Amino acid sequence: MKGEDIQLVRLLETRVRQLILRNKELMQQNAQLWQQVTEDDTRMQALKEENGKLQAQYADLKTARMLQLSDNDTRDAKQRMAKLVRDIDKCIAILKAER
Repeated sequence: MKGEDIQLVRLLETRVRQLILRNKELMQQNAQLWQQVTEDDTRMQALKEENGKLQAQYADLKTARMLQLSDNDTRDAKQRMAKLVRDIDKCIAILKAER
């Protein structure tokens, strides 16, 4: 082999070694990224479950709030009806007294 051929072979060997090293680095990086994806998927699933629980709690609170308002509204309506009945009774009493 000529000196130029030997140089080309050495250059090729160097480049192949560089490619092998780069391949190893990329494989390690790929493994780390897949691990991160797996961790993120696990975290995302946990957050979805927590979100579902919180939405259920929110729906329960909304229902409880509506029931509370309904109870207050019912009480207020009963008080208004009682006042109207008293007013009607007063009017009847006045009408009877005028006769």
